[in-house]
Amino acid sequence: MGYLLPVCLVATLGGLLFGYDTGVISGAIEPLTAKFSLTPELKGWVSACVLLGCAGGVLAVGPISDRFGRRLAMMLAAIMFLLSAIGTALPQSVTVFNLFRILGGIGIGIASISTPMYIAEIVPGAIRGRMVAVNQIAIASGIALTAFVNYFIAKSHAGDLDGGQRWLIETGWRWMFATGIAPSAVFAALIPFLPESPRWLIERNKDDRAHAILAKAAGEDFARAEAAGIRESLAREKGTWSELFSRSLALPLFLGIALAVLQQVTGINVFMYFGATIFKGMSQSTGVDAGLLTQIIINGSCMLFTVVAIATVDRWGRKPLMLLGSAGMFAALIAMGLIAQFSASPAQVGNWMLAPILVYIACFGLSVGPVVWVILAEIYPTAVRGRALGIATCALWLADFAVTQTFPMMDENPWLVEHFRHAFPFYLYGFFCLVLIGVMKFVPETKGKSLEQIEAMWRKHGEPA
Repeated sequence: MGYLLPVCLVATLGGLLFGYDTGVISGAIEPLTAKFSLTPELKGWVSACVLLGCAGGVLAVGPISDRFGRRLAMMLAAIMFLLSAIGTALPQSVTVFNLFRILGGIGIGIASISTPMYIAEIVPGAIRGRMVAVNQIAIASGIALTAFVNYFIAKSHAGDLDGGQRWLIETGWRWMFATGIAPSAVFAALIPFLPESPRWLIERNKDDRAHAILAKAAGEDFARAEAAGIRESLAREKGTWSELFSRSLALPLFLGIALAVLQQVTGINVFMYFGATIFKGMSQSTGVDAGLLTQIIINGSCMLFTVVAIATVDRWGRKPLMLLGSAGMFAALIAMGLIAQFSASPAQVGNWMLAPILVYIACFGLSVGPVVWVILAEIYPTAVRGRALGIATCALWLADFAVTQTFPMMDENPWLVEHFRHAFPFYLYGFFCLVLIGVMKFVPETKGKSLEQIEAMWRKHGEPA
């Protein structure tokens, strides 16, 4: 751990920036709406355009990381984060703002694959779940950090009444994005000090370097056994697209895509991106006091329960956590829908909504949030892992885009508001929680298994053992 922990912590700066760049919009969306007079459709697009960049980034990172290594992929992500933080703080038009958000999305897409893949390939199986889940802690921490930063930036001029609100609309949101410059620069500066993935090194016939890294990670005996297992698995693989789409890998490819999509369509980023909007009815002012303060509670809860997931994912296993969390999310979403549909006023909705949202966030942070990333980092063979993760994570970001783009449209649709008030989105996300429970029936338990043992399960039977 003395060797692995610092390495993993540096790598997870990519996760921190991933969370920061996705979460910062939650506090800026209302000032941006006022600044650029956004319609519900444009409001969804400003929030969601970053996710198209994410989808593009994950399609590019597979070939890049497979050919040039995991470190270079993480460096590209750091550069994209830095350029996006600078560019989104300065624009005079929403079009330029969106272009730099998409650029940041490319960085998020690259980091969303390269960081968990790198960690999964450098740590022993006995602690792999916890160490990959640390990346989810970093993502949750980044999102939580944006809530604090956004709140205190908004509050810095709150005493100035109307002038403070004008400052937030004209200038305050720019500082929200500019605060990402420093951590992006630190991440880029530290990446050259990371060792390369030993699995990638063996694939490139650099066995001595790989052996030295594995020995530092868990000793000489582990290094010899792990290197032998990697070489054996690579001897059977070609790392081609045809191999990825072969019959033996059809089920893991489908399951990875299904889990990635379902992680998003169960609604998590509605609360991360639009939490301040949902709760602004609790405040008599512009929503800064209640909306952004509640966003701190939501994002902080997600981070707290992700810590619990790290402590349990290698002890309880992946499947029990996923099933428990999905059931809890379903119950919480149905409760939110009933509150939204039958409450007497927007203020009452806000007052009653916080408790089920916190239950939902707790269940997501405990299970679906970190565990899906653990499973995606584990279930694919080494030679095609970059490509497979690219496809699954592209599907994840496209699903996130669909949810983020459509939530303001559903929430403000006259017909849906007339018949469901503002409950329909919550019912829809609850339905997808039930679908996720059904999909988990086909996912094998990977607790404590090496990546090569997991691969053998698929190749031996063509389905989970």
